[in-house]
Amino acid sequence: MAIKKTVFSQELKQKGHFDYRELYDTAFAFLKDKGYRVEEHKYEEKISPDGKEINLKWESPKKVSDYFKNLIKTSWSIRKMVDTEVEIDGKRTSTNKGEVKIKVESTLIRDYDGEWEKKAIWKFLRGIYDRYIIRTTIDEYEDRLAGDSVEFIGELKGFLKLGK
Repeated sequence: MAIKKTVFSQELKQKGHFDYRELYDTAFAFLKDKGYRVEEHKYEEKISPDGKEINLKWESPKKVSDYFKNLIKTSWSIRKMVDTEVEIDGKRTSTNKGEVKIKVESTLIRDYDGEWEKKAIWKFLRGIYDRYIIRTTIDEYEDRLAGDSVEFIGELKGFLKLGK
């Protein structure tokens, strides 16, 4: 069985104007550019009297080595989304208005294929391997994943014009 450790978890919220299509494309492109595969596991869209409600769930895995894999889970919740127009630099621009909530959770997965689980002695040796031989490598991979996650949140905040 794989060993999972959550190294980052953060949620951002905004009420106001945003461009849903551009936000989606920005998030998708960022993860792809970093080498993650984006898998959309859920897409629900409902029309309510207050506007559109959209719920998304992404899982973005990235194989780091034969032993390590990164997984970034992104949950989107958009409420009361309506189409609107705003004036930017004297030009009318179509955009959206509503409430956006995006949660990002990043996990480092060790022995993701379960290769070290096949025999009891291998499982015992994996504990020694993890604790004494590759401890600094584990820390390094956790830091890299957390860095990718902070950068991803920063990109979303920048797009939504939220403070760091």
